[in-house]
Amino acid sequence: MTFQNTLEFAQQLDAADQLSKYRQGFHFPQVNGRDVIYFTGNSLGLQPKRTQAYVDEVMKDWRELAVEGHFYAEKPWWDYHERLAKGLAKVVGARPKEVSVMNTLTVNLHLLMASFYRPTAKRFKIICEEKAFPSDQYMLQSQARFHGWDPKEAIIEVKKRDGEHAWRTEDIVAKINEVGDELALVLMGGVNYYNGQVLDMQAITAAGKAAGAFVGWDLAHAVGNVKLQLHDWGADFAAWCSYKYMNSGPGNASGIFVHERHLDKEDIPRFEGWWGNKKETRFLMKPEFDPIASADAWQLSNPPILSLAPYLASLELFDEVGMDALIEKQRIIVAYLEFILHEIDKQVDSTFEIITPAERGCQLSVFLHGEGRALFDYLMKQGVITDWREPNVIRLAPAPFYCSYEDMYRFGQILKQGILNK
Repeated sequence: MTFQNTLEFAQQLDAADQLSKYRQGFHFPQVNGRDVIYFTGNSLGLQPKRTQAYVDEVMKDWRELAVEGHFYAEKPWWDYHERLAKGLAKVVGARPKEVSVMNTLTVNLHLLMASFYRPTAKRFKIICEEKAFPSDQYMLQSQARFHGWDPKEAIIEVKKRDGEHAWRTEDIVAKINEVGDELALVLMGGVNYYNGQVLDMQAITAAGKAAGAFVGWDLAHAVGNVKLQLHDWGADFAAWCSYKYMNSGPGNASGIFVHERHLDKEDIPRFEGWWGNKKETRFLMKPEFDPIASADAWQLSNPPILSLAPYLASLELFDEVGMDALIEKQRIIVAYLEFILHEIDKQVDSTFEIITPAERGCQLSVFLHGEGRALFDYLMKQGVITDWREPNVIRLAPAPFYCSYEDMYRFGQILKQGILNK
């Protein structure tokens, strides 16, 4: 496709877009009397309009049934979380019994590491990416210390090559092979939050398993964004938040994946609670834990229904559209955004450097050489909601559910004026 930097061309793309109707199903903030251009679905997705009805249903059941809502609500609360499993399994490439919803992301990573970081005197090292998301860094460091290891000795960071902005798969695999039989765990972000790179999760998982290590993934920026096949890739575990591309609301519940080879094992190390107990015996209040033969065994407490309601609403949207259709639009709209950036770059006295490699999802991370925070502030005042990262990077994530091609064109014009008017 040959792109054009014109309003007419952008509107033609929108007219041909089979997903364009879903834009009307989301609430947009307004600036200067019009909908914002929203580029921060990689931080917090917009609210689907259907969400309110799902929350209202729970509030109505609570009001009218009180505790009996656990069993007699239209969607009984005691198994409410199970309604999310089938849809989530499609999104992450898993079997329904391999996924569950509980807690929040870093909490779940800690709980999963209780099962999958089991260091010995010889095999105790963890491989992660350089400058992982801070919460992951803190989590890994604290886990190493908890097990009696100095994080500087236990944690191995794979670095990017000098002068490069992305990791090379061969370098990650080489580091796994180098650490070899000292390696206990590979735990990385499937999509890097800063540069937007999609790591080769299949190749890295295979290398980690070949080295005899457990392999897990932080999929905060991947779920609902890129194609995942967690079961087929053989990852041991994964966790993700739901409020970015999954549009479930601020700080909402996290999802987990545990490969089926680890399920239905009573002797697996695991922190346990009563909601992970089999439903058939849960209310018998026996002193011995009787784990569900699914990822639900990692649940501790009864789930927060008011949090799960927006998640269920969003998942039903994903089920209607399907990941393949979302990824196809994502591929085109991100390419169009990249084209717009290059076109504007030719017209202004600045240099934009896109540091996101070809292996990407929704996000483009852009160095604004010669520009500063003032340009970001100008964009925000003009209704372009984007994200600033020091020293001079903006992250642009046109989520395919609700971003339009006209948004990309309008952004280019606002960006141009922001640079020319400084």
